[in-house]
Amino acid sequence: MQNFVFENPTKIIFGKGQIPKIGKEVSRFGHKVLLVYGMGSILKNGIYDQVIASLKKAGVDFVDFPGVKSNPVLSHVQKGIDLARKENVDAILAVGGGSVIDAAKSISAGVRADHDVWDFFTFSKPVTGALPVLTVVTVSASASEMNSGAVVTKEDSCQKYCIVSPFIQPKVSILDPTVLFSLSPEYSAYSAVDVIAHMLEGYFNNTASKTPLQDRLVESLMRTVMESTDIIMEEPDNYNARANMMWSAIFGFNGLLTAGIGNVKMPAHMIEHSLSAIYDIAHGAGLSIVLPAWMTWALDTKTERLAQFAREIFHVKGRGSRPIAQKGIACLKLWFESIGSPVTLKAVKIPERDIDKIAENAFALSQVWCYEGYTKEVIRKILKNAL
Repeated sequence: MQNFVFENPTKIIFGKGQIPKIGKEVSRFGHKVLLVYGMGSILKNGIYDQVIASLKKAGVDFVDFPGVKSNPVLSHVQKGIDLARKENVDAILAVGGGSVIDAAKSISAGVRADHDVWDFFTFSKPVTGALPVLTVVTVSASASEMNSGAVVTKEDSCQKYCIVSPFIQPKVSILDPTVLFSLSPEYSAYSAVDVIAHMLEGYFNNTASKTPLQDRLVESLMRTVMESTDIIMEEPDNYNARANMMWSAIFGFNGLLTAGIGNVKMPAHMIEHSLSAIYDIAHGAGLSIVLPAWMTWALDTKTERLAQFAREIFHVKGRGSRPIAQKGIACLKLWFESIGSPVTLKAVKIPERDIDKIAENAFALSQVWCYEGYTKEVIRKILKNAL
């Protein structure tokens, strides 16, 4: 195990009926908040009313900022920054899933900046401050409610880049599993894929020689996510399954699983960012296409690791690590398909002729993230495994 620092200051309020506590939590950080949310679903399911009632009871004024789309975009973030400055808000409250929270985090950093917020995403400028961010979670996938990262797409250049800073880590996040009851089967599936991909990126791409504790954490959490998702597909209002999924999603990407395993790379996410930036497909759908394709490409260099994955997750037996690893990849693809998530580019109508365009886009991000070895040709090979 390598040296590490683990710090996660987010306060989690978890369980049924916890949303009305948000007003009191916000009031600790100020008396006026920018309320960031998506395309209107919280207006229909009653969550918006609960949040507003709580804010009013706590004496907190609010400014509505709706319209965050799946795969949040820079232009909308910039509008949020302008509005937050104009209204002189004290904090940002995100009510939604990862996209809404990422937009809120980006706004919180941009308000305090004297330059274009995009400079944070290209790492040309460091984040030196941000407004406090609080969240009410309605989709569990990205763990953005308990980590220091955010992802935004610059529309004109199709660049889907990230920002990472402790300044944008949420102060408080409220998680009520019952709000997931109305989540569609598609987004329930995509959420599970995202959680699994977060865990497996570190599992396969770290610099530690031996990580038995972290391995077992990943393996047990992945089995929990898969079991919970299978139940959710049949019983969308199963509280325990939704609760297990909601809590597992946070552990998947809040820094716990990667503590002690050294430098971690996320090549599947790097490539998927290009798919969702160019084609605006759901992030989880893109990951279920790219992750098995990357695993197939990595067979020669990560044979034993892939075989361990196959044995521990899918109980694959037999002789020879390579065939066991191949069976594990096939099992993962079958499970993705069983929950309704695509595993090929064809399934989302991305033609083979676009591979060069995708590789060009992904290579640009690999340069920003300093991922040596992920040349355009390597990325093309990975994408061809997804045809």
